[in-house]
Amino acid sequence: MKILVCISNVPDTTTKVKFKEGDSLFDDSGVQWIINPWDELALTRAMELKEDAGNSVNEICVIHVGGASADATLRKALAIGADKAVRIDACPADAYHVAGQIAEYLKENPFDIIFSGIESSDYNGSSVGAMIAEFMDYPGISSVTSVNLDDDDIQVNRAIPGGKQVLKTETPFVAVVQKGIAMEPRIPSMRGIMMARKKPLEVKPAAELEVLTESIKFELPQEKGACKMIDSESAEQLVDLLKNEAKVL
Repeated sequence: MKILVCISNVPDTTTKVKFKEGDSLFDDSGVQWIINPWDELALTRAMELKEDAGNSVNEICVIHVGGASADATLRKALAIGADKAVRIDACPADAYHVAGQIAEYLKENPFDIIFSGIESSDYNGSSVGAMIAEFMDYPGISSVTSVNLDDDDIQVNRAIPGGKQVLKTETPFVAVVQKGIAMEPRIPSMRGIMMARKKPLEVKPAAELEVLTESIKFELPQEKGACKMIDSESAEQLVDLLKNEAKVL
């Protein structure tokens, strides 16, 4: 059984966001790039499944759509424990384009389970995993918090309002995972870092696919106003501020 983990290359969450060229492009100068946190948890769970002698997972591959600047991030995924990495050499223009590129790779290189993080921490689009499932006509399961394998018996738990849903499925399928799929992301060991240098990182040409969206301009959110302290006995003043200034009542 083979698992494919989709990897997004995102700015570190402490990055100070800036734009350039008339606020039409993200300014990536000085940015530290990391594996998208949800994808990192997905990779961790894939590693746990492979290490469990009770199932037949024998290969874990990570895939990314982007330029050569993402190679360091893919090498980190290899250091965590992935067996190989694939980079589709294309600008990740929008979710449709990214999902389409991954689907084109899957058509020539089938996998049993495809893991995708529920969203990326930069655009928060929450759509790539579902689009891959649609492109491939695979079952797509969202909000996945647990995947357990017992030979051909596959059990998937997903979060729903007020509880959880337990499903059984067959391969191939796409699991869109969220927090809970793994307890903590794995940290590369020194041995893993050294071994990653010898693992394959394949670069594939992009397929001819249409880009459906275009970013015209980015804007930073307005700065939050100063905190106002209200006396605990001044309920009327608080109500007035919430109604007339904050406009939440």
